[in-house]
Order: sequence, then structure tokens, then C-alpha cells
Amino acid sequence: MSSVSPRSVDTLDVSLGERSYPIHIGAGLLTSRDHLLPHLAGRQVMIVTNEVVAPHYLATLRATLASADLDVREVILPDGEATKTLASVERIWDALLAAGFNRRCTLIALGGGVVGDMTGYAAASYQRGVGFIQIPTTLLAQVDSSVGGKTGVNHPRGKNMIGAFWQPRAVLVDTDTLVTLPARELSAGLAEVIKYGLIRDREFLVWLEREMSALRELAPDAVRHAIRRSCEIKAEIVAEDETEQGVRALLNLGHTFGHAIEAHQGYGNWLHGEAVGAGMMMAAVLSARRGWLDADALARVGGILEAAALPVRAPANMTPDDFLVRMRLDKKNLDARLRLILLTALGEACIRDDTPPDQLECLLAEFPRLA
Repeated sequence: MSSVSPRSVDTLDVSLGERSYPIHIGAGLLTSRDHLLPHLAGRQVMIVTNEVVAPHYLATLRATLASADLDVREVILPDGEATKTLASVERIWDALLAAGFNRRCTLIALGGGVVGDMTGYAAASYQRGVGFIQIPTTLLAQVDSSVGGKTGVNHPRGKNMIGAFWQPRAVLVDTDTLVTLPARELSAGLAEVIKYGLIRDREFLVWLEREMSALRELAPDAVRHAIRRSCEIKAEIVAEDETEQGVRALLNLGHTFGHAIEAHQGYGNWLHGEAVGAGMMMAAVLSARRGWLDADALARVGGILEAAALPVRAPANMTPDDFLVRMRLDKKNLDARLRLILLTALGEACIRDDTPPDQLECLLAEFPRLA
């Protein structure tokens, strides 16, 4: 991995008062002591990673930490969304207790969104809260799940139904880690990047339409810009609404439909970003049916999703009832009213709880399915 200098690192801030923290973005950050060590709470460090990421990056991270007077341990978990359970978090707790780690320990999440969410939840609950640092190694985690403090695990009845808001002390986005990311995982991450353009930044969306090929080829300048702009938008929204009482719900465009797909298909069979891609298409179609998107805008949503190699159709084996049963468990719902994130225009989104039930059921029945 390349060496790093301060001039090659972009730094953004998530402004949350005493709980504010930086997002560092750059190539080779795994080797940068200056961007990592200041955020440790004390001497005790527990690295949490998985069997796929560890062979690539664990030794590099350990070498970066080795030059300091630290007690560094590690937990290597199985890979995959299906492992995002309380049983996996218990393995982290067990390792912390076995090592005798105290309230000044720091957990470092080295991996994708699953590792980050579980590590964050373990940190939020261990001795009622200890520090953690996010080092995301997938595009989806770099632009979305590592920022904002949402942590937790899945339940068979719903995604991320058990968890807590617990902010990291820092986020280190090493863009070099994307070179080992499979193409399917890269596309899954692009779903969240596209989401930011759809909900808040039409100019960014136009840029994504133009640069999608460069992003899929991991052109360094394009990747860095996409990550930075995505993190800027998320940081702005999180600073405005940390615990999702209002505007932060906009970040869930496509997620109500997408989470239903993930839960029905079995976690890991559809990647999170793939399910969100199909979910955003469903939200766009519903928005068009409500009169907010014209045919050209709807075609552009489908076009950019397809350019990112994301699905724009629902699973063939899902019925409207399959969707509705799971959508009713969505965390955004209030007083039994289904709240959906819809598009009023490209680059503008809204939170609505007034979708006529027959209109939603018609969409779910008529939306195209995979062959």
C-alpha cells in the first residue's frame, strides 16, 4: 500500500458538539500513525475484522499500531450479512472480557458495513460504552455505514432491528482498500453513492451519470470525489438530525423496499446495495405515479442504476404480501403509518406517510420481477 502524507488526505468533520469526529479520506491511510493514534482512548486496542479482510489488511494495521506502546488484540469473525447477529457481537464481548479490557479501550472496525455495525454495537454496550474507530474497506461502508453512528445487528424478522446510536471517534477511509473489492460489492456501494445524488444533489447526480464508467474502473480521482461528496452530504444530514427524528430519514431512500427484499431472500443472498438499488427504482416508480417524476426523470433513475450494474427489478419470488409484512416492521413507521422516502424531483426527496394503500399495493403487484 502507498505511503501517505498529510497533503494527500481530505478531512471532513461530523459536527456533533462534544461527540464530533473527523472523516479522513486518502490513499494509504492504514499506514498513517498520525491519523490513527490520536483517536485511541487508551492503551488497549481490539481490532475486529473478518476472514476475508484479515488476510489483506490486518498485518498492515497491526504494523501501524506496533510502534506505539499498546496492548493490541484481535477478533476475526466469519464473513457475510448472515453473521450480523448477537452471537457474533458476543464473540467480541468475550474477547474484550478475556483480555481484561477496561472502559478506556478502543475497538477498531476493519472491514465492511457488517463488521462496522457489529463493532459499533459491541462498543456501545461494553461496560456501557467504550470508544471505537471505523476503518471501512468497502465502498458502501466508506460512503455510508461508517459515518453517522448507527450500529446494530439483524433479526430474522427485520434488518438492523437491534442496535444503538454510538458515534465513532474517527473514520479512516483508505481508498487503496477498494482494489481488493469484488465488482459486485463495488456496485453495491455505488447504490448508496447514487442515493446521495437522488435525495440532495442533482449536480452530483449528473456527475455520476457522466463518470460511472470511471468509478467502476476505480479511477482514483473519480473515486475520491465520489467518496468525499457522499460523506459531505451524510455528515451534513447527521449533524442536523443525529437520531433520525426527521431529515435523516431521507438517507433511507429505497431502504424500506430493500430491507424487505434482504429479509425475504435471506441475508447475504442479495447484497444490501443490490436490494437498495431495486428499492430506489420502486420508490422512483411510486414517485412518478404520484405525479412528481416525469418519464424522462424516471428513465434516468433506471439508467444510472443499470450503469452501476444494479438490479432494477424485484425478486421473482416476492409477492405484494411478502413486501408488506416486512415493510410494516420498518423503523421509520410511526403509529402504524407506513413512511416512505419518495422523490419530488431528481436531487430532492421527501418523507411521506400518506401513500394510498391501494396505490402501494398496485405498485407491488405490477413492479417488474426478475426472470
